[in-house]
Amino acid sequence: MTSAPPAPPVAAGLRATARIRAAADGRGGTALPLLAGEGPLALRRTRGEGPGAESEAGVMLVGAMSAPLGGDHLTVEAEAGPGARLLMRSAAATLALPGRGGESARYDVRLTLARESRVRWLPEPLVSVRGSRLRVHTRAELAPTARLLLREEQVLGRTGEAPGLLRSRLTVTRGGRPLLDQELACGPGAPGGWDGPAGIAGHRALGQLLIVDPAFEQAPPAAAVLGEFAVLTPLAGPAALVTALAPDALRLRELLDAACRTHGW
Repeated sequence: MTSAPPAPPVAAGLRATARIRAAADGRGGTALPLLAGEGPLALRRTRGEGPGAESEAGVMLVGAMSAPLGGDHLTVEAEAGPGARLLMRSAAATLALPGRGGESARYDVRLTLARESRVRWLPEPLVSVRGSRLRVHTRAELAPTARLLLREEQVLGRTGEAPGLLRSRLTVTRGGRPLLDQELACGPGAPGGWDGPAGIAGHRALGQLLIVDPAFEQAPPAAAVLGEFAVLTPLAGPAALVTALAPDALRLRELLDAACRTHGW
């Protein structure tokens, strides 16, 4: 009797990191001394946008292949030096896709802001595809005089599709002290009630906009209802958090953009 040949090894998930470092160039602008991407995380230089664009460096994150699949671990690391201005966007929505054996994927974002720096992290939505399992963790560490605009948007499934399991955590510190640490979970395997009246109430798009601005120390924003399913919450820090639910990604973006304009970003 001959033994069966050993099963082929299961390929490990993809590991890829994108690294960005922005530095004031001494002439009123911002240089990018480090811009390095791997695998699906391709980086492209762009121009700044809006007020103060001449002092801002832009970076576009371009997906060079389908990712993250189950088992993948993607990381984006960005550092803004003293006085640097950095705008980071993504060229298209990110699709969390199923992998072999039902493995989970990870997507980490790490932002470090030095004194007097400003970073805008404005990616396109993350779409949780049926059967996928993704854990996202965004970490931001700010000097007391740094400014941050951070947008997160999640879409639960493609059109007519149930979502996968999505766990997303946002951790922010300012001057070494905790400012915000929160986590959400949606989809099969999430805690019960995530899609009920006390959760997302049947909506398919959810997002948040975090604004950290030292100017809020003198003039903090007031708590406000921005719509039937959107609210602004002042944070001790100084910061403000806008949380919104919407039937689709388009309406969600409209809500978050309106809040952004209201506060001069």
